[in-house]
Amino acid sequence: MKTIDTQLIVVGGGIAGFAAALEAAEAGCQVILLEKMDEIGGSSAMSGGCLAFAGTDLQAANGIQDSAELLASDLLEVGLNENDPALVNAYAQNQLATYQWLRGHGVEFSPVIEASSGQSVPRVHTVDPADTVRMLAARCQASGRVTLMTGIQAKRLLRESETSPVHGVLVEGPQGEITLHSSAGVLLACGGFGRDPEMVHRFAPQYDNAVFVCGEGNVGDGLRMAWKFGADLCDMAYIKGTYGKHPVDTLNHHSCLAVYKGAIAINQDGKRFVDESISYKLLGDACMAQPYHTSFQIFDQWIFESGDDRVRILDFGRRMEEGLIIKASTLAELAQQIEVPYETLKETIDAYNRDVDAGGDTVFHRRKLVHNHGELCRIEAGPFYAYPSTAAVFGTYCGLRVDAGMRVIDVFGQPIAGLYAGGEVIGGFHGGAYMTGSALGKAVVFGRVAARTALATG
Repeated sequence: MKTIDTQLIVVGGGIAGFAAALEAAEAGCQVILLEKMDEIGGSSAMSGGCLAFAGTDLQAANGIQDSAELLASDLLEVGLNENDPALVNAYAQNQLATYQWLRGHGVEFSPVIEASSGQSVPRVHTVDPADTVRMLAARCQASGRVTLMTGIQAKRLLRESETSPVHGVLVEGPQGEITLHSSAGVLLACGGFGRDPEMVHRFAPQYDNAVFVCGEGNVGDGLRMAWKFGADLCDMAYIKGTYGKHPVDTLNHHSCLAVYKGAIAINQDGKRFVDESISYKLLGDACMAQPYHTSFQIFDQWIFESGDDRVRILDFGRRMEEGLIIKASTLAELAQQIEVPYETLKETIDAYNRDVDAGGDTVFHRRKLVHNHGELCRIEAGPFYAYPSTAAVFGTYCGLRVDAGMRVIDVFGQPIAGLYAGGEVIGGFHGGAYMTGSALGKAVVFGRVAARTALATG
């Protein structure tokens, strides 16, 4: 069997893997990066391209005051304090430098900053995710220290005994099995398990009927390899779908979130069923409990015009051009088109508008447009719009227990020597819900942190 030696092995060719590989390469380390699919990118390239950063120059240019402390506070609040404060703090303390690192490598951010799920102030920094992965991959190649191996699947982690460090990976490709040895250990950045129905059913049977949108290779490889060595798990009870995915649209791999601009969410009976300002993971739970697992986001012309074509989740104009948004000149026509009782829909909107005028939602106690940001607005200026919405599982948001240095922790609370992880494969960071941009953000931030820890330890 062929054997190849290197310093660090990174498993997974998404944004976490390439951020880790580039961080290591910049420190002078030789890296082998494995991607089992023929193309790089995975779920990262399919995402909405949102990253949650605080204290940036783009925020300052938009007159937004933010800080690492407020970011951390919001992450804990939206995570229902089920997340690990050490991981939240590690993210908060490393995120601004990571934003600047990405800018330094030529990653282009949209100049517009929006507020979304779990944010007290606007901090959605938007990139083209596929371009960002390709740019980091190009930087890795230009370093001369990163060897990318595609179409190669990691099968087993390697160590000599239960107490010895992980020192390599057994992989399989077109030419058969290869043993890879590493002096600094193995870094898992190989995503979640949204493409494995059996594993999803094991941990989240309530999402058996949800739409799954993630990389084809996301079948839990990293979890299984680490479980073999006794790795502990976090947040498995908090697998949730993201609200706002069109039930029949197969062209777009992201949500539309008019609720965060002032829309309300109604079910097939024409009634609201949730506080629309909460995390869209929790909105996903609420939607899955409705008839047919679907709902409608209802909004008016003013809200439609408040969208932004530079932010995918708020690009209402594009969704209209694609024929996904239903438009009508009156509420009666809209109700007829979406087949909900008009009188019920009208009373739902009238009651909501009365509450807005009175200063508070008396039904579900919605206070803001999104989390702690934005003032509620009436839905009254025709024409009127409806966006059919269900929950889509874009990521599993749970996985391996790690410490703040991204060392994988076993079931007895001890680090598994030589094993590190970053990105979707880890748990403990999101907790009970989710802030927009924290999944792609943690992939880059924790990929870099994991690489630094591996080099300092190995």
